[in-house]
Amino acid sequence: MNRRIKPALLAGISALSVTFGYSEAFAADAATTPPAAAPDTELDVVVVTARGKPRTVLDSAVPVDSFSESDIKASTFTDTNDILKTLVPSYTLAREPISDGATFIRPASLRGLPTDKTLFMVNSKRRHRSALVTIGGTGAQAPDAATIPASALKNVVVTRDGAGAQYGSDAIAGVIDFQLKDSPSGGSLTAQYGQFYLGDGEDVLVTGNLGLPIGEKGFINTTVEYTSQNQVNRGRQYCNAGIPNQSAGFCVTSYAAANPSYGALITDYVQKWGQPDAEATRAVVNAGYEFSENLSVYAFGNYSKSSAVEYFNYRPPVSNAVNATPIRLQDGSTFLFSSIFPAGFTPMFGGDVTDYSATGGFKGKMSSGLSYDLSARYGNDKIAYSIWDTVNPSMGPLSPKKFYDGALISSETAVNADFAYDWAGLGFKDPVTINFGAEYRKEGYEIEEGDKPSYIAGAWATPDPFKFCDATTHTATAAGAALPVTAGLNCANYKSDATDGFAGIDPVYNALAVGSNGFPGNTPQYSGKLTRDSYAGYLETSANITDEWFLDLAVRGEHFSDFGSTWNGKAATQYQVSPMFGVRASIGTGFRAPTPGQAFTTNVSTRVENGAIIASGLFPATNPVAKYMGAKELKPEKSFNIAAGFTATPLENLSLTVDFYSIKIEDQFYATTPITVTPAIRTALLAASIPGADTIGQVQFFQNAFDSTTTGVDVVATYRKAWENGQTTNFTVSGNYNKFKVDKINPPAASTSGVTYTFFDAEGVYDFEHAQPRWRSVISATHQIDKFKATGRLNIWGPYKNMFSVANPIVQKWDPETFFDLELSYQATENYSVAIGARNLFANYPDVDKTGESATNGRVYRSDSIVDWQGGFWYAKLSATF
Repeated sequence: MNRRIKPALLAGISALSVTFGYSEAFAADAATTPPAAAPDTELDVVVVTARGKPRTVLDSAVPVDSFSESDIKASTFTDTNDILKTLVPSYTLAREPISDGATFIRPASLRGLPTDKTLFMVNSKRRHRSALVTIGGTGAQAPDAATIPASALKNVVVTRDGAGAQYGSDAIAGVIDFQLKDSPSGGSLTAQYGQFYLGDGEDVLVTGNLGLPIGEKGFINTTVEYTSQNQVNRGRQYCNAGIPNQSAGFCVTSYAAANPSYGALITDYVQKWGQPDAEATRAVVNAGYEFSENLSVYAFGNYSKSSAVEYFNYRPPVSNAVNATPIRLQDGSTFLFSSIFPAGFTPMFGGDVTDYSATGGFKGKMSSGLSYDLSARYGNDKIAYSIWDTVNPSMGPLSPKKFYDGALISSETAVNADFAYDWAGLGFKDPVTINFGAEYRKEGYEIEEGDKPSYIAGAWATPDPFKFCDATTHTATAAGAALPVTAGLNCANYKSDATDGFAGIDPVYNALAVGSNGFPGNTPQYSGKLTRDSYAGYLETSANITDEWFLDLAVRGEHFSDFGSTWNGKAATQYQVSPMFGVRASIGTGFRAPTPGQAFTTNVSTRVENGAIIASGLFPATNPVAKYMGAKELKPEKSFNIAAGFTATPLENLSLTVDFYSIKIEDQFYATTPITVTPAIRTALLAASIPGADTIGQVQFFQNAFDSTTTGVDVVATYRKAWENGQTTNFTVSGNYNKFKVDKINPPAASTSGVTYTFFDAEGVYDFEHAQPRWRSVISATHQIDKFKATGRLNIWGPYKNMFSVANPIVQKWDPETFFDLELSYQATENYSVAIGARNLFANYPDVDKTGESATNGRVYRSDSIVDWQGGFWYAKLSATF
């Protein structure tokens, strides 16, 4: 067992033991409050959203999921992101083990759209974004749900409909509102341990919740959670030989067989693919006090600190730009990094994520009947990067082996004034609820520079740093002539081919990459802070026009200091045709303004492109390099949402909702297809003073790349059966189907110096339309027999496809995959329960990569797949309530 896991687990079990004794004694003396009666079906649950009067899932005008604390506990996961994936079929999540910051803050999706097109809220207040801007692809910068402990949640409300007219930017796909626990008494303590069937990935959770009263009318509810996960490896030993559609490269096994001295140094996998080593400590506080029926105050906040370590791509001792490129030192001798790394090296990349927020306000009701809610909030998220077991090649043998690469910081401050009034002046069945308000928001994004060795251009960043050769005549200078003959300097050998009369090239002409290899540090030139302000006002009205007909209308105006103004509207309605059948529909517009991070971020990292390791630069659209290649300044995405569906209760205790939708997005945000650096582009890179310009092999930048349409359907059915013998069974069947289409590429290409660049190529279009599972379904059942409970959940992923490349347009299709989760629990006493369970009980895996696009460097499965590829996992859980 990992040394850091064992103390945490033992501490959790010890705390549980103390809790059990305390809770038994407490229960003997304390009066108990009977629990509220359970609703007939999950769809009868009253949904409390940010605005308007509460409605049930069945009579809501838009599709809404409401998940209770018991639903959250029934999930076999501990991470809030994974729990959402389990509960909401249209919510998907990827595990990307070697993806820079996306390994630490995992990209998610609702209805197939990137995370930043879903608005996250806590207690109905907008949640600040994480600092991560994903590199490449969607470039999403969104809140990180993982920073909110699942054990702090009373319930989660998921609105699966565009809501930009109500809540502003980002709510294109929907809204997820995390409601925090607010009990003034009682608490819980849980300890869980598990690991994968293959014996790795040990996972520990210790979490506690406590509610305390503040006087007679107040509460403070606190949750603290610690989690730890160990490394998982689902790859093979690094080998780039025998891979379809790839040229043969380095293979550890065969090279070790031919070189015993190298083989003696290899004692483990040189590169691992899977869940990384990670641990986190998180806390949430929720508090409130009611001074009177017409005035109360509230405050809540969180603190989260997490750390994780990922393997970067292995650098073999030969056939690698760092280890296999000789340079000449100041004394004329030659140097190879393979002399320092005879077994090659694998950079280890660490990310420390610190997230905190505070929200406070007061609300009440005036004598006129006008309700008010005045609040202010601040949120901050920082991800700090470090890398070790690597070098800054341009510094030669003087390079350190550990670097601080800098940090990314996202901050947000907001002030809100929200009002509501019930107006009976129109004579409808019920008074018209009028919601209106205003918001001021200040968003900031900061790039903090790394330590100097992480980005500095060392002596060997350019050829011949000591001027041993004349650049024009290719003859030795006085300094070169002074070198001993044994140095072997040959200034005439200045070309890498034989056209200069010599094979190869003299090491004096070689240049090495700048910055900590794998992830160069943030430079002063591209560090700094960017902020923007926005002002918004909204008006929303809703009412039951008749007993059967509900109507909701909303309009919102918003002004951004960097993108100008936008107006958006929405109409939603629900009509109850009969007590057992209702129809609903909505139509509206939305928008998403590019974040300060997306407009500001610059990144140079190492990637694998068709089996080759290459330095890739991502630049803002305003960067001289991006402008040189035709980039346009970013503008907001605009969306048009239309949805229609029905709700039904065809049988007693059986409820069904079906909702069809279409989401059109104009000017969708995306990174361009990587563009190979030509001599003309390299000249532009050098002119822009881009660090390491001599060694960057490809560049890309964010653009409003294309217009798209997402169409789909959500289906949710629930059934509850109470048996005559006192047993109960709850069934839920839910599914989501999506189809994606690129309608137009904006612009299709640009030309510079006679060279045409495709901003979004055919492979990108094909993968955007086909690379996500076309459908997903979750079927779950919970059966209770007295103190025993069994929960089974079937996760089904539909087929998906991926294209290798434009030049080689072969396609691999992945067939549907099924994972089954099972948990068995026993309520030993009123306060004590135990459970055992398994995720992916039958240890299913998706198909391996068969085209060779992803089967490089020891990887077996597509590491960016949203279908999990870690295998079966078992766990045991001990819980106490008091």
